[in-house]
Amino acid sequence: MNTGFDVERIRKDFPILSRGLPGGRPLVYLDSGNSAQKPTSVIETMREHLSSHYANVGRAMHTLGAESTEAYEAARDKVAAFIGAPSRDEIVFTKNASEALNLVAYAFGNPMSEDPRFRIGPGDEIVISEMEHHSNIVPWQLLARRTGVTLRWFSVTDDGRLDLSDLDELVTERTKIVSIVHQSNVLGTVNPVAEVLARARRVGALMMLDASQSVPHKPVDVAALGVDFLAFTGHKAAGPSGIGVLWGRGELLEAMPPFLGGGEMIEAVWMDRSTYAPAPHKFEAGTPPIVEAVGLGAAVDYLSGIGMDAIARHEREITGHALDALGEVPGLRVIGPENLDDRGGTVSFTLEGIHPHDVGQILDDAFGVAVRVGHHCARPLHLRFGIPATTRASFYLYTTPAEIDALVRGLHHVRKVFA
Repeated sequence: MNTGFDVERIRKDFPILSRGLPGGRPLVYLDSGNSAQKPTSVIETMREHLSSHYANVGRAMHTLGAESTEAYEAARDKVAAFIGAPSRDEIVFTKNASEALNLVAYAFGNPMSEDPRFRIGPGDEIVISEMEHHSNIVPWQLLARRTGVTLRWFSVTDDGRLDLSDLDELVTERTKIVSIVHQSNVLGTVNPVAEVLARARRVGALMMLDASQSVPHKPVDVAALGVDFLAFTGHKAAGPSGIGVLWGRGELLEAMPPFLGGGEMIEAVWMDRSTYAPAPHKFEAGTPPIVEAVGLGAAVDYLSGIGMDAIARHEREITGHALDALGEVPGLRVIGPENLDDRGGTVSFTLEGIHPHDVGQILDDAFGVAVRVGHHCARPLHLRFGIPATTRASFYLYTTPAEIDALVRGLHHVRKVFA
């Protein structure tokens, strides 16, 4: 393993990892793809803000209001730097990645959208993929029903890769936007963004990435990626729930209509009309998730202090160990890439003759191993592989080889129980 990465020291930063479970079982947390655990620095930063600095932002002309606003906007600066955004004004705080994706979908076909790039209707097309989380499927389905646009999608190969064999036939001059996942929450697959983007650019389409499973785990630079929009969520990046991020190219955000109406997203209001604040504030109606944003800023500080390159290397080594060890379990089938080429630290699998719900329950009850079971909000992908559900183990900077070994011991035990 990578001797330059002190995982045991890092684990001490996460208080929940030291707790015991009923019966004296240690906690083996392998569900970070669902939601990551939080370091003490995030917990304490949020506590400190609530206890010493909390007030509403952008409104109050007093000391607490100024301190709270400063902390909230400082979090925006931190996130912008973390993902390489050219401007802090390109960072929109949302409540999660789902809201960020919906925000962009809402701009298309909206009568207020005057920019031709957001005008959409019958004859136009949207392209997604078969491996998407429901959050990157349902908003586009709703848009298609509302506007008469055609929804199309990339299929997935048997080894869990995006099938680009019909890229030119799928992404055409009729395509208005391509919205795909950067890294699959089920397969672990890291998609070939550059190739898809090049085709989108040739036909004049916009491109969006759901980066909820990539931003927390590897260096992501929006300028280098070259896409138009990117969404991720705080709770998967060692931050709190209730806070997400939409990054968009500044001129596109300025061209988009407001998503929600209310306080602070306005410039001026009359009884018969309103004018709106510039981005990002025109997309942040009402009291925002203040403490959550501050917590996300602390999470970004924490991850940056360790180094995203180091985190990515550690997860690659852990994932390699997991793929090797799981390969020794009889009857186990990995759904997705079985090697480390263009894949991240999420491994989903089936165990022959045993339902994933039973697998997850026994792993938890007997070994304290926390995994996720089900279709992971990606039912169409499971239908494509002809399975109702999978067991998913997902790793993070605090995952150890010993935890992978505990998972494998647990799976051998599951097989014995059902023998």
